[in-house]
Amino acid sequence: MRQALHPAWRFLLLLTLAAPAWAQLVPPQGLDVPYEPSPQAVVQTMLKLAEVTGDDVLYDLGSGDGRIVISAAKANGARGVGIDLDPRRIDEANANAKAAGVEGKVQFRVGDLYTSDFSEASVVTLFLWPQVNRKLRPILWRQLKPGTRVVSYIWDMGEEWPPQKTVRIGGKPVYLWTITEAVKARAVR
Repeated sequence: MRQALHPAWRFLLLLTLAAPAWAQLVPPQGLDVPYEPSPQAVVQTMLKLAEVTGDDVLYDLGSGDGRIVISAAKANGARGVGIDLDPRRIDEANANAKAAGVEGKVQFRVGDLYTSDFSEASVVTLFLWPQVNRKLRPILWRQLKPGTRVVSYIWDMGEEWPPQKTVRIGGKPVYLWTITEAVKARAVR
């Protein structure tokens, strides 16, 4: 006869088995969000929603392994810049850009999103957390030129800036905003 595990031991076993998944939900020391790569289908959806072309300069804030910037360069001919706090991700992104043959069109740099300059962007992509998006919102409003498109996977910018378009992929939202003069005026208040 099999003996059932005591509930406390079952909980500890479950916690041990779930630890790797839980660890990904907690950002490493000094980072605002944990690294979670966007699925390639989401990357393609983001680029399509933003209507990225070879004339664009795409900035990916929290760029991780560089897949959005690299895809924009490779598939759409755009120039791109990825900014991430984690130097390991920047090293990985540079290696991925070289492997993809787009290292001349992209650059990756370690940087704090709240103090970085991304004013040359015509497209900004994000896959961050709600509190980070909301903290970035006035910075985006101040820095970006009218006509710049902003695309975010899963998280919006709060009710103060509703998206102009939302599409779903795998049941999860991808949001689009465009910087306007009215939005910029809100940033200076």
